[in-house]
Amino acid sequence: MAERTYKRSLPRLRDPMAVAFYGHCKNHELRFQRCTDCQAWRHVPRDLCAKCGSFNWEWAKSAGKGKVFSWTTAMQPMLPPFADAIPYSPVVIEMDEGVRMVSWLTNVANDDLRLGLPVEVEFEDVTPEVTLPKFKKVVSSQ
Repeated sequence: MAERTYKRSLPRLRDPMAVAFYGHCKNHELRFQRCTDCQAWRHVPRDLCAKCGSFNWEWAKSAGKGKVFSWTTAMQPMLPPFADAIPYSPVVIEMDEGVRMVSWLTNVANDDLRLGLPVEVEFEDVTPEVTLPKFKKVVSSQ
């Protein structure tokens, strides 16, 4: 087994839904649950659809695109492994599918963050077992 060199917190892969979500990330696919009865997307994963109450769902592939919905900039590390990243800005991304998730934005300075900034997913293989979905600013080809 490879040595763990990633020093920050990793997701706890105890819950079967977390295992499934991060398993898709390991394959460099961003997938969210979607109700197969009413087609509502949801994240974080759960058994029951909040829209229609159905227990029927699938792991549907996301387009991987969204916009910055919100962020905060940490000026002091809450945990020692984050000291080298100060200041850093965790972002809330609103995906095109409508779900929101907290992540990192990798290619934008904290002072350049803005609401509605278009982003797309990229994946970072942080350990042999865990791949994290992170986001980067969409660079216009024009």
